[in-house]
Amino acid sequence: MKTFTKNTISAIGIVCLATMLITTTALSAQNAPTEDDYYRLTTVPTPEGIHMEGGGVLSLPNGNLAVCTRRGDVWIIENPSMANGVPPTFKKFASGLHEPLGLAYHDQALYTAQRGELTKLIDTNGDDIADEYKTIYAWPVSTHYHEYSFGPVLAPDNTFFVTANVAFGNEEWWRGESRVPWRAWTMKITEDGKMEPWATGMRSPAGYGLVDGELFYTENQGDWVGSGAIWHLPKGAFAGHPAGLKWTGHEDSPIKLTEEEFYSKLDKRQVKVNGRYVKPENIMDEENPDFAYEIKKSLPELKLPAVILPHGILGISNSEIKVDKTQGKFGPFEDQLLVGDMGQSKIMRVVLEKVKGEYQGVAFDFRTGFQSGVMRMDFDSQGRLFVGETNRGWGSAGTTNSGLEYLTWTGRTPFEMKTVRAKPDGFEIEFTMPVDKASAEDLDSYFGKSYIYKYHAAYGSPQTNIEEIKIKGVKVSDDGMKVYVAIDNIRQYYVHEIMLPGVKAKESGNTILHPTLYYTLNNIPEGTVIPASELSTKRSSLLKKAVSIKKTAPQKPSATDKVLSDTEVQPLLMTNTCVACHHKDKRVIGPSFTEISKRNYNNEKIVELIYNPQPKNWPEYATPMAPMPHVPKDEALKIAGWINSLKK
Repeated sequence: MKTFTKNTISAIGIVCLATMLITTTALSAQNAPTEDDYYRLTTVPTPEGIHMEGGGVLSLPNGNLAVCTRRGDVWIIENPSMANGVPPTFKKFASGLHEPLGLAYHDQALYTAQRGELTKLIDTNGDDIADEYKTIYAWPVSTHYHEYSFGPVLAPDNTFFVTANVAFGNEEWWRGESRVPWRAWTMKITEDGKMEPWATGMRSPAGYGLVDGELFYTENQGDWVGSGAIWHLPKGAFAGHPAGLKWTGHEDSPIKLTEEEFYSKLDKRQVKVNGRYVKPENIMDEENPDFAYEIKKSLPELKLPAVILPHGILGISNSEIKVDKTQGKFGPFEDQLLVGDMGQSKIMRVVLEKVKGEYQGVAFDFRTGFQSGVMRMDFDSQGRLFVGETNRGWGSAGTTNSGLEYLTWTGRTPFEMKTVRAKPDGFEIEFTMPVDKASAEDLDSYFGKSYIYKYHAAYGSPQTNIEEIKIKGVKVSDDGMKVYVAIDNIRQYYVHEIMLPGVKAKESGNTILHPTLYYTLNNIPEGTVIPASELSTKRSSLLKKAVSIKKTAPQKPSATDKVLSDTEVQPLLMTNTCVACHHKDKRVIGPSFTEISKRNYNNEKIVELIYNPQPKNWPEYATPMAPMPHVPKDEALKIAGWINSLKK
């Protein structure tokens, strides 16, 4: 087997296989079902002059919808689903709030987290207008723009969870810091105004949710955060960002880890050159990078993410967690988690499982195409998922800066991977409908890689220690609903990204709507493995050709190599996450590839900008591109050549 370095991989085999699979399925894919066939997206029209920047969305017991906006208003919307063709009506319930970013309903009142307090909004006379704004608990603010506060989450004991963002340094504008208590913390607050510090290590905890009564939150990529992810937050958890450790000496802190102890194990990378601090950057081909699971051995308070949402693939700024409790009204994913994302304006699907006492699990793409960044979500009693959207200050895919939409299940069941379970030597994949046995037993139908993210003071991390997954065999269940995938090189703590482009549904012959799974393997379960004699190792002629290509010595890349077609370049764009922020012809998070081609960069310059982006070149885009050092040089050159072929 080829030896891989920590930061690079020769992906020739994977790319060749993906290219052939995409080429052979291109014609049939033109008529394949789309997300719209299963989950219909409807925009709720808003009256002129109302900017529905959805900081919080909540379905009320009477069927109305409450929405708080980043502009400080709370609206009550009657008939938000436009039943019987009747348009919705909007009534302002409260105003003058300081950027509320969440709503909860309790004790016949609405609660919201403003920047500096948890507020109870009370309608004393039943006219749908708040008459009393009651401070439940207030916390300090330093006036830094990034000190957002999120929540509240109503806990089973009728207390409230609120999370608070870090600020950034004056000189070190990239480094998250907690200037005042309790920034970078989760607070648990009672109705009578008592606050209990709950957990720290948060950087930008915009997303939150309860799963079986336990608190989880989502984090965005940044300093000390290699990729967005979902964390489980029991009391006393330290999620990894050191800013909040400033307050662990407080008598009420459930965490005793100090900043000094943390930085005795990890390099702060605080360096001055010519009197100015230098921003830490990823170290290319780093010989001995730090990983969180290794640091946890000496800092046991450190909590690993339950499920990593690979940056640029499953979002770039993850938001609210919502559990499907609709009892089938929203389709076949009852009790699974839906996770929003602002930057990519979409929703992912996550399934958790507990292995050796710790949460881990799998993530999939679910629904794209929202008109702005997905911030908050809630189900109504009919199983419609209402989505509040905003992109101000961040930038997002979509056509607007804000919006209110809802998703409705059409009643059709998509052919999807329903869930994935870890096994001692691989994974068991369960589907929403029976698979075609011939396609599922063919090892051509599967390929993938595993990787991990660095734990360092730099902003984000490339995929590191990438290794091609070696699938040794599969076993299809008798009913066709499950496939056991046995893997030779399963790795604890790593993300396992597995694509199933060749698996088809038994009845329709359709391929999987979202054919890629992302499983975070914190623990490998114990148990018996399926004997090798029961595993299918069949390979079609397609894979045999791909293997022969893989074994051919790669040619030295050249800027004058044959330009790839749209079909041939697609697997390169997917595996290197280019399509997360760019489209051939449309503006998404970043400019379209066609627009980039108009800059007249040569191929080598485009490669240079992949590795070292210059956001100043594109000032009209709010979200700067992160460096992409994990893209192999030969693949970057091929992508660059294709981009330049788009010049009109």
